[in-house]
Amino acid sequence: MEQVFLGEYVRQRREDLGLTQAQLCEGICEPITISRLENGKQVPSYTRIKALLQRLGLPGSRYFALLSRNEENIELLQKELRSDVICFERATAEERPHIREQALAKLEELEQLAEPDDRIIQQYILSTRVSLGKPDGSYDFKERLDMLTDAIRLTVPHFDLDEINLGRYSMAESTIINQIAKTYAEAGQKRKAIDIYRQLLKYVEKNDQELPKYAGHFCLIAHNYAIDLTLEKRLDEAVEIATRGQQISVKYGDYQFLPGFLAILAECCYFMDKRAQSARLYMQACCLYDAIGDKHNFCIIQQEMKERLGLEIPY
Repeated sequence: MEQVFLGEYVRQRREDLGLTQAQLCEGICEPITISRLENGKQVPSYTRIKALLQRLGLPGSRYFALLSRNEENIELLQKELRSDVICFERATAEERPHIREQALAKLEELEQLAEPDDRIIQQYILSTRVSLGKPDGSYDFKERLDMLTDAIRLTVPHFDLDEINLGRYSMAESTIINQIAKTYAEAGQKRKAIDIYRQLLKYVEKNDQELPKYAGHFCLIAHNYAIDLTLEKRLDEAVEIATRGQQISVKYGDYQFLPGFLAILAECCYFMDKRAQSARLYMQACCLYDAIGDKHNFCIIQQEMKERLGLEIPY
């Protein structure tokens, strides 16, 4: 995409959304940078372009840029770290310390590569540290919440949990909001978490459907949302959200959270006294967790099947 065309592309979308230059760039870059971009006089860094386009609800794949060697290394490290976090979450308690140690070393490397004033990379590092924990274990509730609040406010200085719908967010920013909700849930504040998930899912549905990773992002939030609705025994709502997540997973071919949605539906059916349907869904979820190598959730579902329905996986 030519520089002038990119600037016009950004300007038109910004004006369609009724955003000022200052509102769009808050926390990412200075307004003068947006002005120069829209006039075809400057192109910000790769990470800033991605964040700006995502705030506008536009797919970054429409912007083709030649990355510097440093930017390529940063992009590669972030991909590796995303994979490490997924492996960490799926691993057994015995496997996690080794995965954490490797990933934290990569975070240190990323920190060395990033520019000191690159708040987007700083935000990524901080939020990833929350996911991995300290070398000796997880952060406590206050530590997690403080770190995530600091992370989101690096690029959204006036962020307000009670008015999520008033903001414009990149995917990285809305992922951090999801982490904040999950932190409240893990601290036993399920109603607070549910309210955050409700607002966030509504925002993502309204603003992010053009983004290439929309399906996975929707499913991440819907999965956590449906879990907490189930724990609060709001079963009809949980079934609705989990079913929508299941449908999005299949429609877009993004299956990471599909076994989780099946497990949630299985649990809801059990509590709604639909035992045959529950058994079928539990079996499907267990087989999928086994197929993708998610030992942690496989063991959880296997135990639930045995305790609730007296069923065991025949292998």
